[in-house]
Amino acid sequence: MANNDPLTQAQQWCQDLQRTLDAGDVQEAVQLFDDECYWRDLTSLTWNLHTSEGREDIAKMLLGVERGAWPRNLEITSAADADGVIEAWFTFHNDAFEGLGLLRLRDGRCWTLLSTAQSLREHPEPAGARRELGAEHGSSMSKENWLDRRIAEQQSLGITEQPYTLIIGGGQGGIGLAARLKRMGVPALVIDKLARPGDQWRSRYHSLALHDPVWYDHMPYIQFPDHWPVFTPKDKMGDWLESYTKLMELNYWSLTEATSARQDPEGEGWIVEVERDGVPLTLRPTQLVIATGMSGIPNVPQYPGTEVFTGEQNHSSQHAGGERFAGKNVVVIGANNSAHDICADLVQNGAHPTMVQRSSTHIVRSESLMNNVLGPLYSEEALAAGIDHNQADLIFASIPYKVLPEFHKPAFAQIREQDADFYQSLEDAGFDLDFGDDDSGLFLKYLRRGSGYYINIGASELVADGSIALAKGEVSHLTENSVALVDGTELPADAVVYATGYGSMNGWAARLISQEVADEVGKCWGLGSDTAKDPGPWQGELRNMWKPTKVKNLWFHGGNLHQSRHYSKYLGLQLKARYEGISTPVYALAETYHRS
Repeated sequence: MANNDPLTQAQQWCQDLQRTLDAGDVQEAVQLFDDECYWRDLTSLTWNLHTSEGREDIAKMLLGVERGAWPRNLEITSAADADGVIEAWFTFHNDAFEGLGLLRLRDGRCWTLLSTAQSLREHPEPAGARRELGAEHGSSMSKENWLDRRIAEQQSLGITEQPYTLIIGGGQGGIGLAARLKRMGVPALVIDKLARPGDQWRSRYHSLALHDPVWYDHMPYIQFPDHWPVFTPKDKMGDWLESYTKLMELNYWSLTEATSARQDPEGEGWIVEVERDGVPLTLRPTQLVIATGMSGIPNVPQYPGTEVFTGEQNHSSQHAGGERFAGKNVVVIGANNSAHDICADLVQNGAHPTMVQRSSTHIVRSESLMNNVLGPLYSEEALAAGIDHNQADLIFASIPYKVLPEFHKPAFAQIREQDADFYQSLEDAGFDLDFGDDDSGLFLKYLRRGSGYYINIGASELVADGSIALAKGEVSHLTENSVALVDGTELPADAVVYATGYGSMNGWAARLISQEVADEVGKCWGLGSDTAKDPGPWQGELRNMWKPTKVKNLWFHGGNLHQSRHYSKYLGLQLKARYEGISTPVYALAETYHRS
């Protein structure tokens, strides 16, 4: 086999890395990396989600973790050349984990390296050949069957036995994490104030459907069947989540609201006061996970005159549907995903919506997003090429956030060119467009909490043809029956919808625990990119998501379906290790390690 064969080159590189690590020579090890290089670790070395940038930073990480955390037995499983860059999958293990990784080589040196924890070596999940029997035969048969044991578990957890982990939030994030912990054997309880799992989807406006395609949206362990629609309708998603909760045998308390939480002064965990169907209870979990999405408490601006406005005023999160607004003027303040969806819903119900655009918005057609960006990883074509969603998740995760813009700029430049007529129609209507601070498009705006975006599934055409009226500028005040803009424009209004976004997730910690604890955690989400709404310093990872925070045993879990699915694995492994009493020395704890 020729020396320039991708597999041979990747194997040689891994052998060289293994040799230097076995010798304990960190400085020689980092010379195997390119001048520009990144090592992204998901839990396996750092008990954290951490990206080291540059040789010096990689050396600092290797020297900052225990030597038993260094990867051993690195074995290349496949390698291929992609436009001069060798991409190679490898397996490894260390003292704690069985791991899986993906590296990229340029001219024989490593450019990017992803290392991920896949399972705890001493506590593998009971899957495959390790699955439970499910029944006992012969003399060892028990009088209790599966249903008896399931009922006993439901009646005890949270009542006579405390959950190790309490998850606040019963959406796809909380449910998916609970499924991971169930499979790992960690006692976990999910609470949500709604009546049934999935009701947070069912309660939204009539026309809502997911904007992301089905291949991107699978839950942990159970994927959507191959006849499932590309864009899941809201009620269908609600039914799926309710069924998923039953199939995964999750301990889920509906009609339950956490009213307060405080750290246990006499123990390691938390004291959480809840009301379950009106009955007060006290829970004492060791670990507390806030899984209320990627956002915090709704932002509702207090404009002068809100108290004199005679019509209905609601935040977009409370918009149940446009039926009652038929024939009425509705001003929607905001121009991002929720605003577009709500305006389209209002048009469908015979209302007269006006969208108030206060800053530019990134728009991308759902078809273009699928074909140009997601398609290579999440599509029928990707499946035919042997890339399922689990492998796609790892490929996506292997791209460091620092270089993600360079990966996405060409795709979004192509979208801008091929959809030029679509964008021109919006500009002709007066709509202000952008492609992000650096023309990198949707995902970076989403990660940075940028000025806003909309994945178009039809509302943009309604803006272009005037069915959705457009106004631009900041709101000055409200009158009895109108919304007045700073430039003097008055918009007649029978109702106002504030599609004005949400605060940081740490706002939930402030409400539930204290402002002091929220301040200690710091911001959630954002990369520190010094772009709109994402102040520095640079983090290299999303702030405080799916990883240890400065407040012991307090975690945040959320994101879209893809992120909730993928990162629940690493959060689950971190919680499982603590449950089993495994030492988990965290490298670069959140908010204490910054790079200029």
